[in-house]
Amino acid sequence: MRYTRISADCHIDMPWMPPDLFRSNASAALKERMPYVTDGPDGPHWTCKNGTSFGLVCGVGPGGAKLVPGQNYRVDKMAATGLYEDAKRGIRRVIDPHLRVKDAELDGVDAEVIFGILGAATRLNDHEAAKEMFRIYNDWLVDFCRHYPDRHIGLACLPYGDIDAAVKEIHRVAKMGLKGLELSCSWDMEPMWHPVWEPLWQAVDEVNLPLHFHTFPSMPPGVREKATGLTRRAAMFTGVSAFQMNLVNILAAIVGAAVLERHPRLRISFGESGIGWIPYALDRMDFEWEDRFRDLGLTMKPSDYWRRQCKATFQFDRIGTKLIEDMGAETIMWASDYPHTDGVWPESSKYIEEQFGHLPADVVRKITCENAGKFYGLMN
Repeated sequence: MRYTRISADCHIDMPWMPPDLFRSNASAALKERMPYVTDGPDGPHWTCKNGTSFGLVCGVGPGGAKLVPGQNYRVDKMAATGLYEDAKRGIRRVIDPHLRVKDAELDGVDAEVIFGILGAATRLNDHEAAKEMFRIYNDWLVDFCRHYPDRHIGLACLPYGDIDAAVKEIHRVAKMGLKGLELSCSWDMEPMWHPVWEPLWQAVDEVNLPLHFHTFPSMPPGVREKATGLTRRAAMFTGVSAFQMNLVNILAAIVGAAVLERHPRLRISFGESGIGWIPYALDRMDFEWEDRFRDLGLTMKPSDYWRRQCKATFQFDRIGTKLIEDMGAETIMWASDYPHTDGVWPESSKYIEEQFGHLPADVVRKITCENAGKFYGLMN
């Protein structure tokens, strides 16, 4: 297939999943602990045994929020395509591979990398049940991607809170044809610089699939949920303004712990991370390493590991596109973020032209197509 535009960060979220998927495919012992759909005041919504809400069925964004026309420009643009009205009629374009391809074509996108349900599973507060959810989702994703394997690049969701289980799932999904792995970023995990993660790094290296970290909140969700009124809005504003920069904690950890030194084949992608903060982070790490951390066992500057093994995705980043030389045009990948509220679908062409108009055509092609194509083995 000839590619002209690849989105390196798109989504299938819990609110869009088939209502009976988890309970109908779970083991007998875990069936009652799986999420399910029930009626609520605003319509059908996802919940589970402990009462946790996973949002309205086919709701807005990863949290399945209620559609409120006029509240969010990007959501209004998505709604204008009939995305949510179709869902009310049982037409789930997000999880129908044939209709999803048409949505991508509407946006000029030839292929998309698909992140999954990690955020929902971490809200279960039940590690055993979450592992079962991931297994079921990954199996379902394999079937979803088989229709258009050169256009739908599915990322397997790895269990969190149980590294041995994650290692087993890495080897299982690698045999199933999925083209990448996604590890949760949550508040109850050991930091990435901890030696406990070494078996996972080794397993990822062995299967030679790229490992992905997606953004995570700048504060535990429970803190924000206690607030009300404008205070809650301020907390939300803080979260959406800062969440991308949280990934510096993972980037610095895997560099500082010499993970990329020990595993030079390891490929890491930071999904929806934005890029404007990365040049500063690289410069800061280089300075600190040269000044007082030469004992970390690194044989290169931190920024050299970044250029050799890492990628970051973004939708619209006016600052980052001014600093491309400081991180390397080969290290960044454009994305539409379909169908999230922070995304640019179905107006990707508009946003691409607006932020890349000052760049040479060959650089734009790298960022919007070639880098992702090569990273996922779609192009030579």
